[in-house]
Amino acid sequence: MKRPNRFTAHVMVDGKEEIAHVKNTGRCRELLVPGTVVYLQVHDISSRKTKYSLVTVKKGGLLINIDSQAPNKVMQEYLAQTKGLPGLNNLISRIKPEAAYGSSRFDFQVSAGAQQAFLEIKGVTLEQDGIAKFPDAPTERGVKHIRELMEAAGKGFLAYVIFVVQMKGIKYVTPNDRTHREFGLALREAYRAGVNILAYDCCVKPDELSIDQPVPVVLQEFDIFS
Repeated sequence: MKRPNRFTAHVMVDGKEEIAHVKNTGRCRELLVPGTVVYLQVHDISSRKTKYSLVTVKKGGLLINIDSQAPNKVMQEYLAQTKGLPGLNNLISRIKPEAAYGSSRFDFQVSAGAQQAFLEIKGVTLEQDGIAKFPDAPTERGVKHIRELMEAAGKGFLAYVIFVVQMKGIKYVTPNDRTHREFGLALREAYRAGVNILAYDCCVKPDELSIDQPVPVVLQEFDIFS
């Protein structure tokens, strides 16, 4: 029905207005509009302020998961199952979440034989005309992560930015230059510096999310004023 702030949304459940926690503090302006069908996670915890969490949105024929914690979880499951990534010469033997590097912390560090790699995972919920774009709001933190990955790559580590597109049916992923030009510039610089830029789409069901297929990443600079 409405989203009065970043953290909550008013939803209609069985004819009754309820307040749900929104598991994404991004803008999601093109998703959370009045009249949209949404899917809720139900909590049976008396200490919670809300019984529901809003995790998935129906946009046209698409189901889009917006849980900002989900991309790391499904990527860890994917890595544990496949034990591989492009650029790794051996099977992954260890996955360490929240890995420290200098004064920084990356989403994952993986070991594959003698290779050590740092991974930053970016969940993507913004879709326009079949194209997935990141970010949907300026992210200085995202730029900082990319700079730190470039530093790690310069010291001999493998480095990855992995976009987890929380939907199916997209053509490719591209930086959202119109929203945050600096992020796009940093991502292209990182690619030239040897950072691996990957993207995967997801199978989304009302009660399930899983990594499905790799999708292209397009880094061509478009006219952001067109």
